[in-house]
Amino acid sequence: MDILRDTNINWLKYRWYFISVSIVVFLVGALHIYQEGGLRYGIDFSEGTLIYAKFENTPQVDSIRQALAASGLGEAVIQRYDTPSMNEVMIRVEREAEQTGELDETANQILTTLKEQYQENTLIDSSTEIVGPVVGQELRRKARNATVLALVAMLLYIGFRFEFIYGVGATIAVVHDVLLTLGLVSIFGYEISLNVIAAFLTLVGYSVNDTIVIFDRVRENRRLLRRKSLDEIINLSINQTLRRTVLTSGITFITVASLYVLGGEVLRSFSFVLVAGVIVGTYSSIAVASPIVSWWRRFREKRSTSRAKASARAARA
Repeated sequence: MDILRDTNINWLKYRWYFISVSIVVFLVGALHIYQEGGLRYGIDFSEGTLIYAKFENTPQVDSIRQALAASGLGEAVIQRYDTPSMNEVMIRVEREAEQTGELDETANQILTTLKEQYQENTLIDSSTEIVGPVVGQELRRKARNATVLALVAMLLYIGFRFEFIYGVGATIAVVHDVLLTLGLVSIFGYEISLNVIAAFLTLVGYSVNDTIVIFDRVRENRRLLRRKSLDEIINLSINQTLRRTVLTSGITFITVASLYVLGGEVLRSFSFVLVAGVIVGTYSSIAVASPIVSWWRRFREKRSTSRAKASARAARA
C-alpha cells in the first residue's frame, strides 16, 4: 500500500461527479422498488407462514410447486435453502386479506400436501415459523424506530464532539448509504428480514466510523494549518487517511464477501447488505460527508461577506 502513502488527489474537485453517481443509483433503486410495489418483507415483518422442509433426496422445486398449487396454495414462494447437499427448501405463504382461519392450518395443509402429493421424495424433517399481523406490525415499527434513533444519536454525538455541521454531514452520508443499499437490496431481490435490519444497523456504525476518522483529521489539520482553506484541509485529510481507509475497508470487504459466497442461503441477504454497505459507506465518507461540510462553510462565508458589504453600504449611506 505504499502507492497510497503520499497521494495528492483533489477529491472535492470531483464532488459533482460523485453526486451524479449517487443520484443515478438512487433513482434506479427507487424505480425498481416502485415497479415491484414496494420492498419485499420477509416472514419476520409480514403476516404468514414459513416452512423449512428437508427431504430424503434432492427436491424438485417445480414438482413441489405443482403439488401445492393442486391443494390451493398456488401463491406459495418456494426456493432452495442452505447448501444443495442438505436437500432443503423454504416455503413461504403470506396470509391474504380475505383468508380466514388460523395460520397454523396453512402450515398443516402444506406439510400434509408434501407427504401425500409429493411421495416420490420423502419428507424427513420440517420446522415452521408463523407470524401474525400484530407481531409483524410491531417488528416493523421497532425496526424503523431503531434506525431513526441510531441516526439521531449519532447526529447529536458528532455535533457535540465536533461541530453541528459535521454531525449533519455524517448523518446525511449514513442516510445516503441506507437508501442506496435499500435500492440494491430490491434490485437483487432480497427480502427485508430481522437479519437484514441487523446488517443495516451494522452498516450505519461502520459508515459513521469511517467518516469520523476523516473529520477528526480535518479538526487536527485546522489547528495546524491555519493559513490553508477548508477545502485544502479536507482534501489533505482525506489523502492522509486514504491508506487507512483502503486497508480497513479492503479487509472488511474480503471478510463479508467470503461470508456472502460461503455462508450459505441463511446468511446471504445479511452478508449482501454488508458487502454493499462497505462499498457505499467508504464511498460516502469521501464523496458525501466531506463535500457537505465544505459546502456549508462556503455558504456561511458568503453570507458573512454579504452582511459585511450590506453593513458597509449602510454606513456610507
